[in-house]
Amino acid sequence: MKKILIWMLSVCLLAGLAVPAAAAETESTQDDIAILYTNDVHTYIDGPLSYNVLAGIKAELEKQYGLVLLLDAGDHLQGTAYGSLDQGESIIKLMNETGYDAATLGNHEFDYGMEVALERVDQAQFPYLSCNFYHEADGVRGENVLASYQLFEGAGEVIAVVGVTTPESFTKSTPAYFQDENGAYIYGISGGEDGSALQADLQAAIDQAKAEGATKVIALGHLGADPSSQPWTSEETIAKVSGLTAFIDGHSHTVEEGKLVADKDGAEVLLAQTGQYFDRVGMMVIDGETGEVTSDFIEYTELTEPVLDADGNPEKDEDGNEVTQVVGYELVSDLYTGEAWPVKDSATLTGWLNKVETELGEVIGSAAVTLDNYAADGTRLVRSQETNTGDFAADALYYLFDSMDMDVDVAIMNGGGVRNTAVTGDISFLTCKSIHTFGNVACLQTVTGQQILDALEWGSRMAGSQEECGGFLQVSGLTYKIDTEWPDSTQQDDKGVWIGAPTGGYRVHDVKVYNKETDTWDDLDLAASYNLAGYNYTLRDLGDGYNMFSGAVNVLDYVMEDYMVLANYVQAFEGGVVDATNSPLMAKYPGFTVDYGTVEGSGRIVMAAAQRETEPTQAATEAATEAATEAPAETTAPAADEAEGGSSTGVIVAVICVLALAVVIFVVKKKK
Repeated sequence: MKKILIWMLSVCLLAGLAVPAAAAETESTQDDIAILYTNDVHTYIDGPLSYNVLAGIKAELEKQYGLVLLLDAGDHLQGTAYGSLDQGESIIKLMNETGYDAATLGNHEFDYGMEVALERVDQAQFPYLSCNFYHEADGVRGENVLASYQLFEGAGEVIAVVGVTTPESFTKSTPAYFQDENGAYIYGISGGEDGSALQADLQAAIDQAKAEGATKVIALGHLGADPSSQPWTSEETIAKVSGLTAFIDGHSHTVEEGKLVADKDGAEVLLAQTGQYFDRVGMMVIDGETGEVTSDFIEYTELTEPVLDADGNPEKDEDGNEVTQVVGYELVSDLYTGEAWPVKDSATLTGWLNKVETELGEVIGSAAVTLDNYAADGTRLVRSQETNTGDFAADALYYLFDSMDMDVDVAIMNGGGVRNTAVTGDISFLTCKSIHTFGNVACLQTVTGQQILDALEWGSRMAGSQEECGGFLQVSGLTYKIDTEWPDSTQQDDKGVWIGAPTGGYRVHDVKVYNKETDTWDDLDLAASYNLAGYNYTLRDLGDGYNMFSGAVNVLDYVMEDYMVLANYVQAFEGGVVDATNSPLMAKYPGFTVDYGTVEGSGRIVMAAAQRETEPTQAATEAATEAATEAPAETTAPAADEAEGGSSTGVIVAVICVLALAVVIFVVKKKK
């Protein structure tokens, strides 16, 4: 009997341990569905990971999976010269060539105007989707501009992809693009003050897709996770709807591999976002047997080898370390198992990169300093405080009109329009394009001191908090202070557009304007008129919600495109060399105060708590309390990999066998 028991125990244990190997041999992905996704590429197409590699990845997956979808969650037409030079036309050609199956509109898809945006939609060989972007007439909602969803069938499933567009598009693109020539809105994006209108449109699309046979529903949204996007964030939206399988997001440039968020019914929805700029590609797999959804990033790593000297020995640097060189790249991912670097030749991509480099690569000057917008720890500053690039951009506007012998008093530059990382050394037109990527046009208006104060207050409403504000104003010819402890009480409508001065007093104070005649700084006169330089985005088109300039008198409009304004300023420096204090503005106006020597700028904007003569109103205090920011949630850990899952199965089988044997032994003993 003992020999029989030992034999049975051995067989059971071997069977349990053999399960992973057997499963690995017979496992197939043909019943599974793979979904690739990108977001916020912003036309950064010149890195190692680009559309040519993405096309290869999709082709590799199509060899393995029953259905493969490639989706984009918005903001792919604008960002660098590769997009702006032809207003995104070549980007759409590349996306067509890559094999995208669907995309949604990000707020920056509207940056070239509504007419161009809709032309790009027509040019695409894949559907653009949005359940909450609609026609409007006399304040009444009409039909949706785009299809709400698209059905894809394969691997025994019907997948519905539902598009969702951020209501922030009104102010984070250009509100005028959604209006007719009389300022009436002819396009709308549902949101609602509490997010309910957005949620209702998404729920209706989910329900309709399921009624048409969808077995899984993927939201393809451009909503984001930033507190400033509340109440329209992806997590808030998921929590108020039911029926979603996953939510592929964009807008906030969040690196989220896969986070489980409970929907209205308590079911878990997988939320993912890839970050930005083609740093990585997202991949989801829907298991054909269990329906489980897993996600992972497909990233790349450099392959290096030693640099050899003339004798064939590895070269070493001054510290004695071997010098290496990049010789290639390979993809890194737990889910992706195809070819390591599946590049598909793309004459379209190569030709466009070369064309842009040729046209804009001419060196026009150099920077002896480092113009930047980021702190040493990588924190972006330009949307929340002064930076030297912000000063430089505002000064370029001031210089443009001053050099034209126009009477300019102040220039403003919204921080969201200053996009570069560190700039030093040679400066080309392409470099200027990396600073200003939107193609906005300079203009000059006559405004009142009150309008300037309201603009500064509007741009400063989030200063001192953890939130960024794309409308934070970098300035030239002007200095101001912000009381960071004074609560914001500016008034805005449901689309985030300024509609009135603060009800509880101004955070901005001690505003000074440079006087060219006396070479001094005078207090801002609220009743006086000033000539204000800026871009059409801010001064004329309600960009970032700047509506206080309504009624301003246009002095000169559509003068020069933004990157050319920068190039014009660079070329005005002696020898084309930009240094800390050698600005042509200071050469002409000694008291102007220019110092590009540090990232934090030259002290034009001072942010600190200040003693005030009056206290803010109770309403303003309550509003500030409600606007308190939340810390970002931590990323949910990815699911265990297949090897771990197989080992667990084997252990379970072995345990069951042992328990069964224990029962046998007990029975035998009882019989004895």
